[in-house]
Amino acid sequence: MIALNERGADTEPVALADAIRAALQVRADGFARIEADTALWIGLARGCAAGWHDLGALWIDDHHVRMALWDARENCRAIVSLTLKAGAYPSVGLHHAPALRLERAMRDLYGAIPEGIPDERRWLDHGVWPGREHEPGYHFLSVDGNGLHQIPVGPVHAGIIEPGHFRFTANGETVARLEARLGYVHKGVEALAQGAPVEKAAKLAARMSGDSTVAYSFAFSRAVEAALGWDVPQRGQILRGVMAELERLSHHVGDVGGICNDAAVAALLARCSLIREDILRTQDALFGHRMMMDAVVPGGVVRDIDASGAAAILALLERIETGFHRVIRAYDQSPSLQNRTHGTGIAEPDFIRQFAAGGFVGRAGGRAFDARRIFPYPPYDAVAFKVPTREESDVDARIWIRIEEIAESAAIIRQLLGRLEDGPIRAAPPPFQPGSGAALVEAFRGDLFVAVRIEDEGRIAHMHARDASWFQWPLLETAIKGNIVADFPLCNKSFNCSYSGVDL
Repeated sequence: MIALNERGADTEPVALADAIRAALQVRADGFARIEADTALWIGLARGCAAGWHDLGALWIDDHHVRMALWDARENCRAIVSLTLKAGAYPSVGLHHAPALRLERAMRDLYGAIPEGIPDERRWLDHGVWPGREHEPGYHFLSVDGNGLHQIPVGPVHAGIIEPGHFRFTANGETVARLEARLGYVHKGVEALAQGAPVEKAAKLAARMSGDSTVAYSFAFSRAVEAALGWDVPQRGQILRGVMAELERLSHHVGDVGGICNDAAVAALLARCSLIREDILRTQDALFGHRMMMDAVVPGGVVRDIDASGAAAILALLERIETGFHRVIRAYDQSPSLQNRTHGTGIAEPDFIRQFAAGGFVGRAGGRAFDARRIFPYPPYDAVAFKVPTREESDVDARIWIRIEEIAESAAIIRQLLGRLEDGPIRAAPPPFQPGSGAALVEAFRGDLFVAVRIEDEGRIAHMHARDASWFQWPLLETAIKGNIVADFPLCNKSFNCSYSGVDL
């Protein structure tokens, strides 16, 4: 067990850039590798709390606890490893709250004990896993005050959505606290991937969260390619970017319609649904699947497009812009709709910075982090685009970020198609050597991290994926505070966090 004085009460924060300069082990994937002792581990954890760098992921692999960190200002990133001692390690969550759910999940999956963790409740383990002893019930955090009542919602919902339980504590209609409990769709992806060939693991990655199937495949493929030294042809890189931006377009359009529908404006949902259906049908015709699942693979892509396919995408963009312009105009000219979205569900900028929230949640609150821009990767290292930001951090701001990103994605696709030259779309793997790699890509809801370790003739020894939703779900809980219960659907849809993405 770790002694109290090893939990870091007197340890000074350490800046990531300083630790990287001392390590001098930056790899081809752009991540430095740092073997930490207890003091450095705690110092870097406290550096997260001080705002010197961001926590990107935390996972268990090969008797080590690892965390991914990055600092956009210093343009550096690293994977920090600490050897477990008797199955334990100093809790990062003790110093930096965003790590708490990550640590709870890793304890459920691997039994690794985060010593000093302030919240010891289980996360993924709901008391039904065979061969385990379980604590009775689940204790939601208490709220003190007069006139409070609780409203339990879920885990089974009225709509066709994934399960999640929301426990509201309210005073009349005003929400005093919201606490979510997830983990109902735990899939065991890390265990399924262990020992699997790269091709099978790629299919698992593509199904981590179906609405980000291209982004997960993109990140997994880049991590594998970094581990094996696998080069991707330029045409394959460009087609990956086209698919990633089409995925972003389809979900942003769908989200805008969904938010408007939750404000009882079903006509805008209908318009957005028609636009999104047009996108999905074009994707199916060109890439073999409505969501483009399994289209991005290690080494490149599996489907090519000809001149007529490129022309079809350009024509699609014209239809999207024409149809969506009508949606924007209707939204902007509807005082009753604006009354529901303005000032509703404000995510505090301080929390956004603390949790390093990405995507439209972060950018609506002034955090201009976009993995495509901050840590550019092909094909985004050769295109021009803006990263829109707002300061209001409410439902309306999250809508407008999506609206502006739709225009940017259309512009990116046009640039990429203009650079599309003849050539192969996928490269054969190089001679096998064991290795590890990591990748950070920008999914439609924010930054997505994947790390892999490959051994035994191309089989996955370990795979870990971290969805943007890990750091967005807690912010949703804070954003609804002080709003009325009836505004929760609006807030929830404006965040559009993934259930599956945090249930591993």
